Amino acid sequence: MQRVWLAPAYVLHQYAYRDTSRIVEVFSSDYGRLTLFARGANGPKSCLRGVLRPFQRMLVSWSGRGEAYQLVTAEIDGLVTNLAPNRLMSGFYLNELLLKLTERCDPHPEIFFSYASCVQALCDGEVEEPTLRRFEKRLLNDLGYGLELARTGDGVPVERDGYYRFALQSGPQLCVAEAPGAVYGQSLADLQAESFGDPRSLRDAKRVLRAAIDACLDGRSLKSREVALALRHREPLPQEGL
Repeated sequence: MQRVWLAPAYVLHQYAYRDTSRIVEVFSSDYGRLTLFARGANGPKSCLRGVLRPFQRMLVSWSGRGEAYQLVTAEIDGLVTNLAPNRLMSGFYLNELLLKLTERCDPHPEIFFSYASCVQALCDGEVEEPTLRRFEKRLLNDLGYGLELARTGDGVPVERDGYYRFALQSGPQLCVAEAPGAVYGQSLADLQAESFGDPRSLRDAKRVLRAAIDACLDGRSLKSREVALALRHREPLPQEGL
């Protein structure tokens, strides 16, 4: 029997179970991603009403055996946080990445810290797209898929004025500027430094990171991307974050 008290965590996803309960997927600092059964959470007198919300840091207690636990208590940790409506899709994208790229009960404190920092940055109004790109890069690194950006698959240093194709397994490969998917060498250096002041570097970073994440997803789609694309077709957005 495992009993854990007041562990820092975020809600990634939840859905109703029977009349008044919920199944809640959380990502915790020291225990990784967990499935918690929140008995009576939807009841009119439940102390969990208004607490189990996405993008809010919480302190969560649970008990049980195996991989499905009983939620005991949950309370807000620190200040109440809210994402602006036009940033919710980016938040759901972060949550979906954690749901699909992490394993249950596999601790990743460094990913928890990166996620918390990214959510706070989005809540604080920091520029959306560079914030997402930094999180994606750090997530890949912390999952063991660190990007080789400084050298080609043959061990040759990347030239800042060259053009390269990028693949997660083989890294950068020298190509011509007109090649499909070509990215600028300076963009790879900027991605390594997590510096996205140049528009081209930001576009190339998105291309490289998307290819790497898609390889990790192994054919699985991201619903948040699909929804964002559908919304963009209906009403063009000033900035493409996902």
